Amino acid sequence: MSNLLVFKAALTAAWVFMRPFAHRCTPLLVLLFISCMAQGKRVAVLGASGGIGQPMSLLLKLDPNVSSLSLFDIQGSPGVAADIGHCCTQGTVEGFSGSDQLDKALAGADLVIIPAGVPRKPGMTRDDLFNTNASIVKQLVEGCARACPEAHIGIISNPVNSTVPIAAETLKAAGVYNPKRLFGITTLDVVRANKFVADSQGWDPKDVEVTVVGGHAGKTILPLLSRVKDVEWDHDTLEKLYNRIQFGGDEVVQAKDGAGSATLSMAYAGARFANSLLRAMNGEAGVTECAFVESSVTEAPFFSTRIELTAEGVGKIHEVGQLSEWEQANFDEMLPVLQE
Repeated sequence: MSNLLVFKAALTAAWVFMRPFAHRCTPLLVLLFISCMAQGKRVAVLGASGGIGQPMSLLLKLDPNVSSLSLFDIQGSPGVAADIGHCCTQGTVEGFSGSDQLDKALAGADLVIIPAGVPRKPGMTRDDLFNTNASIVKQLVEGCARACPEAHIGIISNPVNSTVPIAAETLKAAGVYNPKRLFGITTLDVVRANKFVADSQGWDPKDVEVTVVGGHAGKTILPLLSRVKDVEWDHDTLEKLYNRIQFGGDEVVQAKDGAGSATLSMAYAGARFANSLLRAMNGEAGVTECAFVESSVTEAPFFSTRIELTAEGVGKIHEVGQLSEWEQANFDEMLPVLQE
């Protein structure tokens, strides 16, 4: 067990003893104790040597909410860990390679992010990735069930519309499924929507937050552009924006001329989601993101909409709400796909 985990265990034990007398402690002492307990979390990245895993791990090393970073892959992760570990930010970094090291990499993890799997290539759909990536996700989630059954799990591996349900069934089979702690990370759709909308209007992207509902593939990605304030879209601009957000991944695959897919922007989006969830896990209120989770807001068993994040994971799941005529037509078209 790492020194950090020992320290946290000692603090927990101390609090069990101290809690009955908390009313006698000074407010400063109580705040100090709570602050210590709320400090950084242990985050595991599975697939840390890949095109998404490496840059995302670097961004997570810069996150003050992360005190321990565990990097796992079939090969290469110790080198990635050594490299990232030289960054002069707080927290430790460990690298683990090989399937026999999976449980060790996951031990004590509060949050697990899974970008592992084969990337998209020109002409491939997300469904083409299914056979390979589904088995990879299943094996990794089985490790989570064994080594960190209470951890929050974020799935990046495509096709998210399919790998998240597979992860859920794997956790159910192990008897540890908690729907509040399993997420399909669809944040890249939101990131693209924010950037493309901002660029079209000459705005700062940080001032834009588009809700994107549905799934994480092509026409199942539905950005609710009708809710963007202070803008009137002409039909052609709107159509181009919808299409670019839905098929932004194809744009990157083509631009890289077969040499890769959307790895850097996905790493950014994954780190953003992790940061939001970690802040909520540390007690920050009012943190929201869009994510593909088990949901009853539609007839689809899993659906992405805006959710409120809490220390337990999924809090309030927001309804889809009022849609424009175009959005409603696309919603009606995509829902059967997500129900398959």
